[in-house]
Amino acid sequence: MASAAEQMAANISWGALGKATELRQRLFFTLVLLIVYRLGTYIPVPGIDGAALREFVAEASAGLGGILNMFTGGAIGRMGIFALGIMPYISASIIVQLMAAMVPSLQQLRKEGEQGRKKLNQYTRYGTVLLATFQAYGLAVSLEAGGLAHSPGFFFIAACVITLVGGTLFLMWLGEQITARGVGNGISLIIFVGIIAELPAALAQFLSQGRSGAISPAIIVGMMLLVVVTIAFVVFMERALRKIHIQYPRRQVGMKVYDGGSSHLPIKVNPAGVIPAIFASSLLLLPTTIATFSQSQTGPVMSTIMAYFGPGQPLYLLFFTVMIVFFTYFYTQNVAFKTEEVAENLKNQNGFIPGIRPGKKTEEYLDYVVVRILVLGSAYLAAVCLLPEVLRAQLAVPFYFGGTSVLIVVSVTMDTIQQIQSHLLAHQYEGLIEKSQLRGRKRPAGSGPGPRKAPSRR
Repeated sequence: MASAAEQMAANISWGALGKATELRQRLFFTLVLLIVYRLGTYIPVPGIDGAALREFVAEASAGLGGILNMFTGGAIGRMGIFALGIMPYISASIIVQLMAAMVPSLQQLRKEGEQGRKKLNQYTRYGTVLLATFQAYGLAVSLEAGGLAHSPGFFFIAACVITLVGGTLFLMWLGEQITARGVGNGISLIIFVGIIAELPAALAQFLSQGRSGAISPAIIVGMMLLVVVTIAFVVFMERALRKIHIQYPRRQVGMKVYDGGSSHLPIKVNPAGVIPAIFASSLLLLPTTIATFSQSQTGPVMSTIMAYFGPGQPLYLLFFTVMIVFFTYFYTQNVAFKTEEVAENLKNQNGFIPGIRPGKKTEEYLDYVVVRILVLGSAYLAAVCLLPEVLRAQLAVPFYFGGTSVLIVVSVTMDTIQQIQSHLLAHQYEGLIEKSQLRGRKRPAGSGPGPRKAPSRR
């Protein structure tokens, strides 16, 4: 039987959105900051030859450049100030989290609660500056080598690096503000908006090639059905749970004895969400970005890397798969579902898994269950991310809505809707509390206990 909270959540009406003032303010704040991000993608980096850039993007849009352009929200195709996107921040987060799992001093910071988390976030920001500077310099040199600069030289490289690093730091700040004062995860929403913004143009180009005869109608219909099936599969897997039965013993409070209860500990098949796919993509996009803009000016090392690690190549697919599996396990065990903390919380609440002793045995059992679940979760992530890559490489279908994009769009949409529903549910609770308080204040004078009036004097 559903609980009262579940029944209220099921009966939430979206018409209540008009009455939830705080939620409307949060949504408006989020929308404004996302519009600011989109406007920034149209502000070009100083010193770029616009005509040469447009000609280059038109040639590269049918291949790798189209993928990069979609993933950065079109900023890299227009060489806007947000051309690096939020990827340096994500890469810095990967490095800090890896170090926090291996370096004892950083492990101690993770155990210090809010203060330790703030310190780790500060290290992540420092790492973002370093990585963004390195990537911006590589991109500036590649632009100069590709003949896309008006006046190549030191001043162009300096202006390009300063602009791109500043754009990445501004995006990082926007994402933190959305997370704190808006709705949803700011970093994920920025990537989500970038993908959605470029989707209509990519879809129009895909359909126009079908009208011109470059692609057969069967492939167009097949790709559309594949996208629909993939989205349905992602939604099903993201909602899939493994429920572990939890038992609470009978307890005595004063002279009363309360019967023991039972509940379930839900473990998602994919506790890490879309984070492993984003982490793996961020590691693969850096050499791709540099090689795309430097064209034939790349050295032998970069040419060798792109020959073996280019999209669709066996080593690229293998490395992508390994990174997805690694980050799925790493992020789940260190961030998303810490079995040590879950076992300790169950012990503190006097809860236990039937047949398993509380404490260390519970932690070992949860580790066993999570490791087995993640075999399916990591395989699901790898399959969704790699299927479009394989089809694109084998069938040469120029459709850029890849597996990572599908995961990001579906996961961020579900997470944002869930947060909006949580705000509406909280607003509904507040309304019920206010009504109960008002009824208590408006009780008639003779209907119940309360201060009696003094007898009138004659």
